[in-house]
Amino acid sequence: MAANIDPRVEKLTHEFREKYQRLRDEIGKAIVGHGEIVDGVLTCLFAGGHVLLEGVPGLGKTYLIKTLSQALSLNFSRIQFTPDLMPADIIGTNIVMDDPTTGRREFRFQHGPIFAQIVLADEINRATPKTQSALLEAMQEHGVTSGGTRYKLAEPFFVMATQNPIEQEGTYPLPEAQLDRFFYKLVVQYSGREELKTILDRTTTGFQPKIEPVMSGEEIIAAQKLVQRVVMAPHVQDYVVRLVMATHTNGEFATDMTNKYVRWGSSPRGAQALTLASKVHALLDGRFNVSFADVQKAALPALRHRILLNFEGEAENLSTDDIIEDMLVKTPTLSEAAA
Repeated sequence: MAANIDPRVEKLTHEFREKYQRLRDEIGKAIVGHGEIVDGVLTCLFAGGHVLLEGVPGLGKTYLIKTLSQALSLNFSRIQFTPDLMPADIIGTNIVMDDPTTGRREFRFQHGPIFAQIVLADEINRATPKTQSALLEAMQEHGVTSGGTRYKLAEPFFVMATQNPIEQEGTYPLPEAQLDRFFYKLVVQYSGREELKTILDRTTTGFQPKIEPVMSGEEIIAAQKLVQRVVMAPHVQDYVVRLVMATHTNGEFATDMTNKYVRWGSSPRGAQALTLASKVHALLDGRFNVSFADVQKAALPALRHRILLNFEGEAENLSTDDIIEDMLVKTPTLSEAAA
């Protein structure tokens, strides 16, 4: 199949892999370890989605996002979510301005920090649900509405949010509608022994990494369009569909664990995330067609926040990852009809 690829597409694929690796290398100057997290964030960027990073404070989530913003020639803003943060503090508001030439007063819209290309929503679950929901329109439609007027956001637009585990005091769980708008949910774990030593060497000796810009906004948009052109065969697409339907309780493809422990399954956005993430994985592997392995690699981060456990599942101390891993084992790559 590689022989049938347009040479121009092959060249673009090679350039994409080079830029991706350069981005990864620049981030690696500052971030120690967390390779899967870095790959997950970059996958979301090139798939055109948003990413949610969960982990206890102090694991480098915010530092990772700030480092990525330095490696990209994009406008960056940070919003620190707190219980007293209001929607207008994110979107902006109309304020009264004096016109020095006419002396008349008029309302003018003062842009909020959401008007950037990379937005860091830090500790997003520290704010109330009302304020969290201020991001919904921006994340889905890449625009905001204020005072009856709609304002478009500059492209590419990428929201990277961090949250503390919901069991921590002073946190508000994100509504399911907002969770669904995140392309990936990545869980940041503690660093290992050697990684922690390297972190200490870098952070307690005056080390200051110099992050060089790698890509512009136009290059990112071009890469996102290339990802969309990657081929997904009908039988692979059917596998994506059946995986998503396997999360639906009492559905045609539901597993025993799904029927027993799941209250709500994934929306169609889960299938979209699986598809686009798989295409990114294919490009990084030098292919212009998606494999079953690409889909399986994307399953956990694409679906874990789109499944809601029922009371029995919570009582059994299960995680949505357990449901997805069981689903991957029990869902055949080829359906009986295709076979």
